[in-house]
Amino acid sequence: MTRLRAVAPLLVAAVLAGVAVLTVQRAACDDPGRYVASPGGYVLVGGCLAPGDIVVKAPVAPPAVADADAPTKS
Repeated sequence: MTRLRAVAPLLVAAVLAGVAVLTVQRAACDDPGRYVASPGGYVLVGGCLAPGDIVVKAPVAPPAVADADAPTKS
């Protein structure tokens, strides 16, 4: 049982690494892109992603916390 506990994480890591390699190989990206220096920093030029491929939601403001010292409204 102790040997299994020592070997199991290594087997899981090996399987996940294999899945990652297969995923990258099957991505079928002809132009991996490159970073080019610009006045504002580095910019990714080329690649397999278009600007609309990754959608980032606007951050939601946290709800206002009631002031504990303020009197309650009735």
